Amino acid sequence: MRRRTFGRTTGAGALLAAALTVLVTGCGIRTTSVPVDAGAAPSRVPCSLADESASATTAQGMPVRVHLVCGSQLEPVDRRSPLPEEKAGGDPVRTAAGLLAQLLDEPSDSERQAGFTTAVRSPLLVTGGHAGDPAGTLRLSRQPEDLAPTALSQIVCTFAESSAGAGERTVLLGGPGSYPPKRYRCTTELRERPESAPPTAAVRPPATASATPAP
Repeated sequence: MRRRTFGRTTGAGALLAAALTVLVTGCGIRTTSVPVDAGAAPSRVPCSLADESASATTAQGMPVRVHLVCGSQLEPVDRRSPLPEEKAGGDPVRTAAGLLAQLLDEPSDSERQAGFTTAVRSPLLVTGGHAGDPAGTLRLSRQPEDLAPTALSQIVCTFAESSAGAGERTVLLGGPGSYPPKRYRCTTELRERPESAPPTAAVRPPATASATPAP
């Protein structure tokens, strides 16, 4: 005669389920059948100016573009420089000086509300190159490597994408000393991670023409 074990099996299953419930409760996991509302996802910094087009139309001065910091990245911002247009276009040094002044200015109220900041701090000046420097060289009053990486990235991208640059999103930049200038490049990676050092390439000094004796 076969023995019936159905009741014992059911009892063991109930004991096992109760043990699992105790383990889950002991681990701090609370079961619930009610959906939990965790709230809205954190809002991202806008990094854009709602009244940018209107302000650019009504403001006085020459339109310029600078790179500010927003959301741990570099973002272009259109502004108006008080530098007269007839003096800005043909002189890279004047253009660089006007752009540097914009970077040194604190962001406006609308820019701050949009999340923009600047890491460029005074005192800082820009002049032309030294004797023997390649054409288009700009010299800062501080050695570029001594600046905060984010500040240098702002300067490099702002200069490189203007008429003060050396073409192909680069700028020839040096410091006040006798060190030769370097060609700094504004890349997509630099704009995404401005805290990293801008990529550079050594610049050879211009070749001097040797005198050829007359025949």
